[in-house]
Amino acid sequence: MSYKHLSLEERHYLELEQKAGTSINKIAKKLCRHVSTLSRELKRNTGKRGYRNRQANELAQKRLKEKPKSIKLTVEVKIYIDEHLTKDWSPEQIVGRLKDDMSISLHHETVYQYILKDKKSGGELYKLLRHQGKPYRKRYGNQHSRNGIPNRIDIDQRPEAANKRERVGDWELDTIIGKAHKGAIVTMDDRKSKVRLALPVSQKKASLVSEAIINLLTPIKEQVHTLTFDNGKEFAKHESISEKLECKSYFAKPYHSWERGQNENANGLLRQYFPKYMTLDKVNVSEVEIAVDKLNNRPRKCLKFKTPYEVFQKLTGIDLTKTKGVALMS
Repeated sequence: MSYKHLSLEERHYLELEQKAGTSINKIAKKLCRHVSTLSRELKRNTGKRGYRNRQANELAQKRLKEKPKSIKLTVEVKIYIDEHLTKDWSPEQIVGRLKDDMSISLHHETVYQYILKDKKSGGELYKLLRHQGKPYRKRYGNQHSRNGIPNRIDIDQRPEAANKRERVGDWELDTIIGKAHKGAIVTMDDRKSKVRLALPVSQKKASLVSEAIINLLTPIKEQVHTLTFDNGKEFAKHESISEKLECKSYFAKPYHSWERGQNENANGLLRQYFPKYMTLDKVNVSEVEIAVDKLNNRPRKCLKFKTPYEVFQKLTGIDLTKTKGVALMS
């Protein structure tokens, strides 16, 4: 049975019976209404002087008028949605940016319904959804112990400016591994701007990983204050990395991957392009760059639907789309 708003007569009866001390269960039974419907009515429409039927009716009508009306998707909006789905944007990211780009407000559910309708008619837009209804689940923890990394400094000693994301330049780092441990991609994320950098390495060796990190971050060295690593032995050369970049290095606690939550989540997104069944020893710089560009060009809700590239440039004056080519040269 579909929900139907209370009438003025029902509100009048509710007011009288409530003042008479009648239980809400009895009132609901008399009106053939669910108890939760009346509870919601009282909660939403009771004023300072108690529940009054006319005032309640006016409040309900006002909310009804203010409720966004269903917007018919125009050809232009559909084209916008289609184009940004091909860029691997989520429906929420699309509607968040649509408001800025076209001054149109939509609910992300409207986009999902559009995709569902397309699927029912034989379309394939649903295939562009990043997880296609399958949520990503990260398995936390790793097999490395703190004893394998010399002179590691615990994350507890990291400065508050980094913990509170007060500035650009506090980076979280990790690697994603190819099938059968063939190849890896070194990943790093700025905690403030959410911008991501990444570079493939043929093997997960500390020497190769440290070289990749230095190559990526040297061109923006002034925007590197702290590095927070996973406890993998590939980060054993953290001291030489810190010396080269003139920054401080810290390590998350073993089995506490959520202490680098931003990097962990972004690794899950990068897996869309480099799934776990894929070996990574033959992946080239250009392939990784294309995937990272897509991530950095997606508007983020936590950034008020600006992209990581846009936020990084606004805060630092650096256009990473122009410096990355230099960063990847080695």
